[in-house]
Amino acid sequence: MTGGSILLQSDLLPEALDISFKLAPSILVLAMLGLFLTIGFVFRVADTDDMWVAGRSIGNVENGMAIGANWMSAASYLGMAASIALAGFYGLVYVVGWTTGYFILLIFLAAQLRRFGKYTAPDFVGDRFNSDTARAIAAVTTFLIGFVYAIGQAKGMALVGLYIFGDYGGLVPGLDGYQVMVVAMMVVTVGYLTLSGMLGATKNQAVQYVILILAFTVGLFVVGYTNGYSTVLPQLEYGALISQLGSEFSEPFASSSYYLWVATTFSLIFGTCGLPHVLVRFYTVETERTARWSTVWGLFFICILYWSAPAFAAFGTDLYSQNVNPTYGDPGMTSAASEVIVVLAAQLSGLPDWFVGIVAAGGIAAAIATVAGLFIAGSSAISHDIYMNIINEDATQRQQILVGRLSIVALGALTTLAALNPASSIAALVGYAFSLAGSVLFPMFFLGMWWENANRQGALAGMTTGLTLWSIPMINEIVPTYIGSLEAPLSAGLAQWMPAIGSALVTLPVVFVVTIVVSMATDDPSLETKRIVRQCHSPEPMGQQETAEDVVADGGEEVATDGGRAVDDAGTDGDHAADDAGRETDDATTEE
Repeated sequence: MTGGSILLQSDLLPEALDISFKLAPSILVLAMLGLFLTIGFVFRVADTDDMWVAGRSIGNVENGMAIGANWMSAASYLGMAASIALAGFYGLVYVVGWTTGYFILLIFLAAQLRRFGKYTAPDFVGDRFNSDTARAIAAVTTFLIGFVYAIGQAKGMALVGLYIFGDYGGLVPGLDGYQVMVVAMMVVTVGYLTLSGMLGATKNQAVQYVILILAFTVGLFVVGYTNGYSTVLPQLEYGALISQLGSEFSEPFASSSYYLWVATTFSLIFGTCGLPHVLVRFYTVETERTARWSTVWGLFFICILYWSAPAFAAFGTDLYSQNVNPTYGDPGMTSAASEVIVVLAAQLSGLPDWFVGIVAAGGIAAAIATVAGLFIAGSSAISHDIYMNIINEDATQRQQILVGRLSIVALGALTTLAALNPASSIAALVGYAFSLAGSVLFPMFFLGMWWENANRQGALAGMTTGLTLWSIPMINEIVPTYIGSLEAPLSAGLAQWMPAIGSALVTLPVVFVVTIVVSMATDDPSLETKRIVRQCHSPEPMGQQETAEDVVADGGEEVATDGGRAVDDAGTDGDHAADDAGRETDDATTEE
């Protein structure tokens, strides 16, 4: 083992965590991983519909569970409690940001995206703005989001894996125990995803949700009861502990500025609404009504864990202070220890290894579920949006699936390499991806769906601006961590007012303005594009495999949304609309 590896391991290994092989938890986790592989094999894909959108066959409760599992990553299961433990009140930024975004999705995007009815986020951008360049930018952004987001998941899986399987540093020459675990966990994850596609991933995510939510909530109740913190409802009773944990835990903004809290919250809210692996869940359901209800169910399932995370953080913080070191002050709790505070709380409570293993297994399930969504979204961006739509328009389904699987492998390899030496905490790594989604993709979805005059030139200008502005704080704060001769941040002033984790507060308004101004200064989109946008707001239901484009192409009725009134397009575009009984118009419809 090299000296550099030993140093890296000492920085990343959590103090007080019992890193050793544990038979019962190991059997439990291996059985869980085997179950995931089996489900992936049973529901393995045979065509692109199953690969990318699960055949548009998923019901609202199942999709809600998949949304919950897809969403509650290692950042939610581990990183959220870690942030609250270290930063106290400030850590609630993740609870607020990661839930509020779903209300925007529910009101403004869920049903409309289902009616548009494409396969991927870049698919929407490319078709809505009639531009392969816009499609390519969105595809690259989707791939980049998946890469940045998944680094945090790989880190979380490895830290939990160390508790369960022990330290195998030196097993692979040049890699320490943490790094070996990163490689092992990512190999399993990539293996099952390569096999299963979206259909298998969705079935797995429903199972993964059950595992992670039971592990988290049962762990919380047992830890609270065992230590006398709570009896019936720890999510409420943990408040009695707050006065004992110090001002660092309970005082608002004691460790960070109010501006940073607002910027981070803003980025998390609107980043949620632009994440490709979240948006694609609306393409997998049967109807737009199912899309809305699955969002409601998803938010309910998410809130169960989010309501519980602050309590787990409080319990873990107090147990750490009693059994290891004072949580705050010098030296205080390290970032490494905070990121496994959920597992540490169960371990420091003196609970049996097999029970602590259940809590740890939930963290692995959460991370794998999110990586599944990220990698499917990233691979579909490469296979469907770049390869099939731009490079080889005559690609067969077999070729598309092959390219998609190779993309999953490539994304997994890049994520593994980056996770060997992660630049930030789990929550921060995820936050960077949210800033990117909020800066580049959300403005295109919102304006593209709600303003029919948004055009190709505006979209290209806006997306390019968003990518450029997002890159500036990343270069300022993150790149130097990988270059030994540089100290991060390069500019303290820029880091204060445009932090990488909350950069969308600055970039998103700029992107909106650029997109609107350029669109107004250039030609309107085609009439057909406007009609498709209007159809996305129609109250008329559509069939399971039907899209707004299909309805418009068939001469179906549209609904314009000007002034909030339903307007028959026969009076605006001169087209013959369907009559009140819903009969289709004659194919020979002519324009006045």
